[in-house]
Amino acid sequence: MFDPTYPPTNALIESAPLRGQFNSLKALIDAMVSVNAAVVDGVTTLPPGDPATVSLNVVANMMHFTFGIPQGHTGAEGPQGLPGEVTQTDLNNAVATMLGESSNNSNGVGSIAMNVDPDYNQTQIQMIVDKLEELINALRR
Repeated sequence: MFDPTYPPTNALIESAPLRGQFNSLKALIDAMVSVNAAVVDGVTTLPPGDPATVSLNVVANMMHFTFGIPQGHTGAEGPQGLPGEVTQTDLNNAVATMLGESSNNSNGVGSIAMNVDPDYNQTQIQMIVDKLEELINALRR
């Protein structure tokens, strides 16, 4: 068994006890579990004010965690306002803004009006690339 106090300070070293120390250390190292993965097995909600908890088990070189997380305290209730009305003008403005920031942006990109040349045609390929760039830029607005 490993003895962290052996050998004592200024003691003469003896090979057999020192070898025993090394062998005991090696046995301790060999007995250590190596971990190559971790998984959360569960999370539970605890009552407000309880301390958070965690449990850990190592099974077949995998760490298994289970957490307990306290629920927050209920905050003060604020004043409840009356249900609001939305005017037609506000609704129209919101829809116009939404459309201006949506895929409507691609409506300004014209179509590619051409028939594909059955042979490789560098000019046609460049036109397709240019149109694709135009579409990407329109969608980013």
